[in-house]
Amino acid sequence: MKSKDHLAQIAQTLGEIAQSLKALAPTAHESNPLTGDADAYHWDGDAGVLMPVPVVSRVPLAMLKGIDAVQDILLRNTEQFARGHGANNALLWGARGMGKSSLVKAIHGDIVGREGFERLVLIEIAREDLDSLPALMRRIGREKARFIVFCDDLSFDNGETSYKSLKTILDGGLEGRPENVLFYATSNRRHLMPRDMIENERSTAINPGEAVEEKVSLSDRFGLWLGFHNCDQPTFLTMVRAYADHFGLQIDDETLRARAIEWAATRGARSGRVAVQLVRTLAGELGKKA
Repeated sequence: MKSKDHLAQIAQTLGEIAQSLKALAPTAHESNPLTGDADAYHWDGDAGVLMPVPVVSRVPLAMLKGIDAVQDILLRNTEQFARGHGANNALLWGARGMGKSSLVKAIHGDIVGREGFERLVLIEIAREDLDSLPALMRRIGREKARFIVFCDDLSFDNGETSYKSLKTILDGGLEGRPENVLFYATSNRRHLMPRDMIENERSTAINPGEAVEEKVSLSDRFGLWLGFHNCDQPTFLTMVRAYADHFGLQIDDETLRARAIEWAATRGARSGRVAVQLVRTLAGELGKKA
């Protein structure tokens, strides 16, 4: 009798545990946040969760100056993709601060606000989470939307192997890239590897050519290579004026020019990032936000 009572108590306890676990389990909406209204998400690879980004930090596309050629190419590629047509993965490489990541976010924002396109979602993935990229692809490949998976500042150092996961996804794997997904990445390095790493492979490998080819071939998986180069002074001044106008700064051209030249000299660089940093300083001096 005691044995039956004991078994009944165990069964009751297990039932209560099951009910508690069921209550803690995410709902369909929580486990599939893409049914929500957000147009951008951040992928947490460790948790396997897509976290909505309510407000994306970006600037209007019209504010980006000095990169007209690459802007037109990437915009056209993204528009084709958002219409369900053929498009390429893109690698935006080159000088720091010249608007690589800003361009990706600005183009996404520009298309999201227009009619005639399928739903376009931007998903940011950190370089450290690339190993979980196949899981993300399987997740979003079933969704009724089109996705740009975006990795900012993509590069690989000695000993890193996550680039192999990326190569498989971009081109050549059994599953491959879902037709509703593009991969955009920015990097300061054209081949995503530091030169000394490539040279080290040549000097230490049994077959130097094959060892280097395996790493450098990652960049070949991108159909578009878009180069961003340091700007000259006239372009830099155009950037400064565009940012100043956007934030409504009342400052004459001569004064703005002098401040911009001095600012660039003290920073030792001319770029979009340097331009907006100057404009933020000027906005503060004028008692305005930027």
